[in-house]
Amino acid sequence: MLTDFYGNHLTTSTGLARDSYDIGLRAFLSANYGAEEAFSQAIEADPNFALGYMALVRAFMSSGKLANAKAALRNAKNLLDGLTSREKSHFLCCELILSGEAKKARVAVQNHVSEWPRDVMIAQMSTSVFGLIGFSGEAGRENDLLEYTAKLLPQYGDDWWMMSMHAISLCETGQTLKSMQLMEKALKLNPRNANAAHFFAHILYEENEVLAGREYLNAWMPTYDRRSLLHGHLSWHQALWALHDGDETSMWKLVDSSVSQEKGSSLPINALTDTASIYYRAELAGYNVSNERWHKLSEYAAQNFPKMGQSFADIHAALAHAMAGNEEYLNKLIDGNSGFAGDIVPAVAKAWKAISEKKWDKAREELKTASSEFERFGGSRAQRDLLEFTYVNVLLRIDKKEIARKTLLERRPVFYDTVPILAMSG
Repeated sequence: MLTDFYGNHLTTSTGLARDSYDIGLRAFLSANYGAEEAFSQAIEADPNFALGYMALVRAFMSSGKLANAKAALRNAKNLLDGLTSREKSHFLCCELILSGEAKKARVAVQNHVSEWPRDVMIAQMSTSVFGLIGFSGEAGRENDLLEYTAKLLPQYGDDWWMMSMHAISLCETGQTLKSMQLMEKALKLNPRNANAAHFFAHILYEENEVLAGREYLNAWMPTYDRRSLLHGHLSWHQALWALHDGDETSMWKLVDSSVSQEKGSSLPINALTDTASIYYRAELAGYNVSNERWHKLSEYAAQNFPKMGQSFADIHAALAHAMAGNEEYLNKLIDGNSGFAGDIVPAVAKAWKAISEKKWDKAREELKTASSEFERFGGSRAQRDLLEFTYVNVLLRIDKKEIARKTLLERRPVFYDTVPILAMSG
């Protein structure tokens, strides 16, 4: 029986199927374009290669092709007879995550990696800020993620993927020095690992190294395929640093060419959240964001996230709807309670509505309700700074400058002297 790159036995006797699978595996783990094609080639080499179909499920999910993913899962299900226990458990995890059973999937993944820790495609499901732990909606999820990757790390040795996953867990729990050391090691092993480049950008953001961050991504991005998973989001990081650096021209150029829902190549959740975030953070910095931009983004949010349920997307959709005056969809989020953090989405949605109406006292009341639980929305600290900086700005708007400064010092001290909020300098 053949084995994959991580030593897992594969139910195929076709070397080309195994080789194509490994190529796809590394493309998938490094967030580079080509995983879907490689997994398809593995299946062409061996039409009975069940794990190839399961890998294709994951690749299709990553590119937002859910109908294709479901078809691939059905093909895998027809090939379960004769598979190993690991492969059958692997199928169960894929089935649960595709069906949206996030809590059950998280338990299944935990059970799976306890027995087969190097089954990387399953281990990956609970890593990073967008994984099953990151989007659990639970308080303390950042520490949970650190615990998860810390247990896996010894099982992988000097593996570039696992190092980068543990490094971002360290970064998000404030251990930036340890994170930097591990991430640099991971990047030396695979300099084109887009996940590591992305996480390295997060470390530089957490250290407020604006110039270093801009230089790093400006050098790294030109050879990164625009069709790859993280191209749009890494462009958001570039745009955000341009904003922090006062370079409005570069910011808008990046937004319009690579970040926004109109011309970017991101998944809908990234297109929505990154665009809404950079728009409002630009407004906080004193830049003008046209009504047309907000209206187009609100329409995009309504089309792609018409129902409440993905809390991280919901708070950004609420922002777009509020700024565009789209009360129909905004009220759905104000009145609802669905999703992993659905109980606190309404408070933020109400705050966005109040902000759009310049009712700053009302906005403060709503944000104060949710501020202690911002972590539950998911996303990185860099992404949640949208909420942190908005809260500070609201305090400034009601002449609570000392409280605003104290809040910033307590919650995001690294930006105390350089926070890009125009009202702070007033």
